[in-house]
Amino acid sequence: MTLTEKLLARAAGKASVQAGDNIWVKADVLMTHDVCGPGTIGVFKREFGKTAKVWDRQRVVIIPDHYIFTADSMSNRNVDILRDFAREQGLPYFYDVIDDPNGAWKFDASKGNLKRQYGSNYAGVCHAALPAKGHTRPGEVLFGTDSHTCMAGAFNEFATGIGNTDAGFVMGTGKLLIKVPETMRFRLEGALQPGVMAKDVILHVIGEIGFDGATYRAMQFDGPGVASLSMDDRMTIANMAIEAGGKNGIFPFDARTAEYVDARTKLNGTKSSYEPVEADANQKFVYETVIDLSKLEPTVACHPDPGQRKTAKQMNGMKLDRAYVGSCTGGKTSDFVEFARVLRGRKVVIDTFGVPATPDIVRDLQSTRWGDKTIWQILEDAGVRMTENAGCSACLGGPVDTFGRMNQGGLKCISATNRNFPGRMGSKESEVYLASPATVAASALTGKVTDPREYLGN
Repeated sequence: MTLTEKLLARAAGKASVQAGDNIWVKADVLMTHDVCGPGTIGVFKREFGKTAKVWDRQRVVIIPDHYIFTADSMSNRNVDILRDFAREQGLPYFYDVIDDPNGAWKFDASKGNLKRQYGSNYAGVCHAALPAKGHTRPGEVLFGTDSHTCMAGAFNEFATGIGNTDAGFVMGTGKLLIKVPETMRFRLEGALQPGVMAKDVILHVIGEIGFDGATYRAMQFDGPGVASLSMDDRMTIANMAIEAGGKNGIFPFDARTAEYVDARTKLNGTKSSYEPVEADANQKFVYETVIDLSKLEPTVACHPDPGQRKTAKQMNGMKLDRAYVGSCTGGKTSDFVEFARVLRGRKVVIDTFGVPATPDIVRDLQSTRWGDKTIWQILEDAGVRMTENAGCSACLGGPVDTFGRMNQGGLKCISATNRNFPGRMGSKESEVYLASPATVAASALTGKVTDPREYLGN
């Protein structure tokens, strides 16, 4: 069996499963957020009763992160609905925007959108917060009401996005009926060259198979090249499995996985026991390919979908209006480090926005020093508009007052986010080009698509 089949067999209480089997699996964690949470709660109460209790309050994680730093009253109300439910159910893992458990959330537009407007419990973007808070563990099954839940596959677990109806059922029973997906294997060899990042890996892959090339399939990334990738790298790659239509992305377990998970479960007091899975020697794949990491180049996904791949050099210096670094995919500490590496001592020439994924990342950037300046200062000195309000922000558009949103039509934005169909970051008449933080940085310096190796001595 493959990694995915091994995980699902265990969760179903079966000795073995194969692609195409329909099986009931037990969930280890259910995650929802402010966009889908109210709908999920509504389904749960409709089907199980207004006074029903969730199947296991230790396994339900609720993280407001999408439409929160906005004055939009309906968006603010969504957070209040989550708070009421968490209080009613006694949920320990509700990462509230405010500290007052009896209060109401309202974004104060008069304070602006650059300075912190959240309490001590807020966790940031759900996909980055889940591992940071110790909720992603090898060998487990994670369901989330968000398509990019597959990011947690970096930790050797089956993680996939589900709809509100399915989530409401899981909330009440802890189980879900799913079909075992076929597995596509991407064997990684070698190591990335300077200026090339994990984002370039997954953009290369999607360009090879197409934005629907992995529809309802598991994308397994293994091989000797995995050892050269950090956990941040693996998260970036697994995150965008859905951009190829994938059911899930998954990596093997190794010492680097254990080090990350053990540190964060201990820090947060979450469940520390887990049992990783290893694939069998006789795995069966519907597709196999080898990717030499050392031969990859800075890559861009052109509008209007992630499958429209070109190298940065092939873009011939296409003019840009905006640059953006942030989201679960491109807003991690390592992403901003590489962003700053290119920008250090230089100035951007187009509007450039930086949105860290979590408050912890904000603190990392504001405390880590390169010489006499922090990374945060280096970015601000370069002209980047950095916000302390960690969250999804303009990655998915949102209300018109969302930080970094493209409200004007006709703009071209190069972004370290994960999705670029029309209207994704605001106006449907604007265009989004996906790239690594390093490529975004180089492009922000020139106002056109630029290979970052031009600024890294290569």
